[in-house]
Amino acid sequence: MNPTLNIAVKAARKAGDIILRYHNQIDLLTIENKAVNDFVSEVDKAAEDAIIDELKYAFPDHSILGEENGEIAGKDKRFVWILDPLDGTTNYLHGFPQYAVSIALYENDEPTHAVVYDPFKEEMFTASKGDGAYLNEQRIRVTNTQGFKDTLIGTGFPFKEPQHLDAYLAMFKAIHPKVAGIRRAGSAALDLAYLAAGRMDGFWEIKLNIWDIAAGVLLVKEAGGFVGDFSGRGKYLETGNVVAGNEKVFKEILKTIHPHLTHDLQR
Repeated sequence: MNPTLNIAVKAARKAGDIILRYHNQIDLLTIENKAVNDFVSEVDKAAEDAIIDELKYAFPDHSILGEENGEIAGKDKRFVWILDPLDGTTNYLHGFPQYAVSIALYENDEPTHAVVYDPFKEEMFTASKGDGAYLNEQRIRVTNTQGFKDTLIGTGFPFKEPQHLDAYLAMFKAIHPKVAGIRRAGSAALDLAYLAAGRMDGFWEIKLNIWDIAAGVLLVKEAGGFVGDFSGRGKYLETGNVVAGNEKVFKEILKTIHPHLTHDLQR
């Protein structure tokens, strides 16, 4: 494994240990509302601190952007680690075992290394630019389906952006009759990892945060998939609007949702 990726894996495991330590003691946690439907606990904070400690020890000059601690500027502006210590906090706080640690390194705004770690299922998804994507060190690939027929599509409701709900439901209604099923599991990082592993055929979601998708998009690309914003271009980290899949499914999702995009979602 690449030495830099190995550090990220080590950091993810440390965060995962913290997450699992409390997964049967949720009632003991202090839970805060950062915003409507946006929760945080001391587990999120402790997990992110553990990741930061590991990365700063190995790469003291790198910058870090974390969901809980915000931006920590480093001397070398080329390298930025983007972290979500617990993607799927709402799931975690309800004992629903679909959550993950997400860690990505970006060099000059391009993803170079990615880790998505599900500590409950002990599944470690990893990727390095040009080296492919892996699940527990076994190579993974996106599916080779030729369109929507018999596909399973992942998604997420815009629960933090209710003004987009009508547009989202229109997209859902347009896609639903064309596919075998649509799943909303509550962790975009894992959704993208599952897509990379061939467990789903496509994915779309509105207004995600950069730390939700920074690692997952490299996993999909290195597994042979496509990722874009709602125009099919590469501004998904800026807009938070994401479409992903193999080439055929990617194009089908874009074509199907296009008539239902509001002006705000087209930007």
